[in-house]
Amino acid sequence: MKKIGFLSFGHWSDAPGSRTRSASDVLHQSIDLAVAAEEVGADGAYFRVHHFAQQLGSPFPLLAAVGARTSRIEIGTGVIDMRYENPLYMAEDAGAADLIAGERLQLGVSRGSPEQVIDGWRYFGYEPGEGETDADMGRSHTELFLKVLQGQGFAQPSPRPMFPNPPGLLRVEPHSPTLRDRIWWGAASDATAEWTAKQGMNLMSSTLKTDESGEPFHVQQATQIRKFREAWTEAGHDREPRVSVSRSIMPIIDDESRAYFGHEGRGSDQFGTIDSFRAVFGRTYAAEPDQLIEQLREDEGIAAADTLLVTVPNQLGVEYNTKLLESLVKDVAPALGWR
Repeated sequence: MKKIGFLSFGHWSDAPGSRTRSASDVLHQSIDLAVAAEEVGADGAYFRVHHFAQQLGSPFPLLAAVGARTSRIEIGTGVIDMRYENPLYMAEDAGAADLIAGERLQLGVSRGSPEQVIDGWRYFGYEPGEGETDADMGRSHTELFLKVLQGQGFAQPSPRPMFPNPPGLLRVEPHSPTLRDRIWWGAASDATAEWTAKQGMNLMSSTLKTDESGEPFHVQQATQIRKFREAWTEAGHDREPRVSVSRSIMPIIDDESRAYFGHEGRGSDQFGTIDSFRAVFGRTYAAEPDQLIEQLREDEGIAAADTLLVTVPNQLGVEYNTKLLESLVKDVAPALGWR
């Protein structure tokens, strides 16, 4: 069974038609949408993290709240920019949120995406080391985070602690014993996907990828996934990896959805430059369910993944996005063999 979840960027604005006018609206609606997604049979609630923007920026309080209100779905991020993170404090927050959720977190992390401000991580107190780039810093933060999640002691205990210590070196608490296997890296290139496999992280591939062949987006993504799996096997890890892909999929099921997205079905992949590298952006799928079934059947990237994250128009509110997810889960997925 292919897992189907939603990915919300968590926008808010006071623009006409927006049903998310404030940060409070987005946070509460994100929780409500996760609850609704679980009720209609979806498998995951994932949230994008952007700093210095009117979007979701602090994931762990939200993940903990979703975990407390749901019982089954996976709860994740897509992705946390590791250039901004203190790996030890992040391990504490992640451990607490995961335990609240009953060990259901699926944390997507990465170097991050184009930012709202110049070198925003500097405002958070981080500087690349000598000879390092900011991308190097993001990877080194990640490697430390992964090491801490293993749960081994590393800190020398005080000889006069406030409370009695267990024997030996101390680890960060609270510790979730299974979270290390549920960390994903958002990879844009084939080489980064191979690095991800060597680190023992699951692969998260979005609607944007480095253009490495000029082929259609879904074909390049399928190649990236194949190379990831080959590198995983070569690394000799003792568990099966997971792979997610993101897509914009808009079922046209009524007049409202037709008014919003009926014109999107004529779109195609786009090629362009982002952060000084050539990229390919995947198309938006917008059609009635029977047409979506035929279109998605040809998508090689989706076929190669075990998890599909559907980017939702969160500013249209909980009710609209619940109908979107319900149509995908009940009208589209079974016909494609995903259910």
